[in-house]
Amino acid sequence: MAVKMLNPSIEEHLIDTAAGSCGFTVHSIFYVWGNEFTAEGPAPWQADYAREMVYAVDFDSRSIKIAKALNLIAGDGRTNVYHANTLNPRDWAEEVRVGMRERLLRFPNDPQTDRWNQEYFRYFDFDLVLTNPPFAGNIEDSRTIRQYDVAKKPSGKWPSRVGRDLLFIQRNLDFLKPGGRMAIVLPQGRLNNISDTYLRKFIANEARVLAIVSLHLNTFKPHTNTKTSVLFLQKWNSDPAKGPVNTRTEHYPVFMAISRNGGKSSNGTYLFERERDGSYKLDLHGHPIVQHDLDDIANQFVAFANEEGLSFHE
Repeated sequence: MAVKMLNPSIEEHLIDTAAGSCGFTVHSIFYVWGNEFTAEGPAPWQADYAREMVYAVDFDSRSIKIAKALNLIAGDGRTNVYHANTLNPRDWAEEVRVGMRERLLRFPNDPQTDRWNQEYFRYFDFDLVLTNPPFAGNIEDSRTIRQYDVAKKPSGKWPSRVGRDLLFIQRNLDFLKPGGRMAIVLPQGRLNNISDTYLRKFIANEARVLAIVSLHLNTFKPHTNTKTSVLFLQKWNSDPAKGPVNTRTEHYPVFMAISRNGGKSSNGTYLFERERDGSYKLDLHGHPIVQHDLDDIANQFVAFANEEGLSFHE
């Protein structure tokens, strides 16, 4: 759903900053390929895309091993899968720095900022970020917290600890070039809690809210019972030389949807489409088709994007 809504193209660089086993990147690769995958493996142009345009970072070493294997199947995308703490680039290993340096945002008119960014790896020029960051646990390292303005209290004081997902919001925006777009899975409370009003103001100042999709409570079961939503953003930009134009405006329509069918039961087992005789409906690869409404939501957003003239769906 998220990949289809953001519509990545073959010319665009894409990253998942909390990649896990790289579901977002693998789906993005197949999407750009036109969902073509044969026993002969990828064509040269497909392998080039997976190898050169798709990146992934995750803190968990086991997930990275799985991700590299999956991306290998998808066309040697393992080249740009890195084991690192996304939230604290100052501690990145040299291997990660070398691999990510090419994607750093450059500041040709501000040599001091450019040198600083070359050292601290804060701002990048990715076209897309698709990610599902971890919600559990708080960040208590003051060196990490003080890198993010979004963590600062309305009083101006720095907290002793902060939710990990909160920092990921700003960090992901830092990965995007001007006009870049993002999909991020968040606890739904971030979008409606009174205490998070300041966060929503921060987001609105940085980007246009393209869409909010409220996911079914069972979507991520049995791994979590947290009610989640997917937030879709496009970074503001008025300079066509820097990226896609997305001129700042105060009033604009936002696509909103609620998933009524998440494809899982209350205990987290998958629900599948069935034929009239009770047998499973199968896709072109002979796999049972999961019973959900996310494809319908994606299709409705595409219609909305075309109606609104959003450039990435022209």
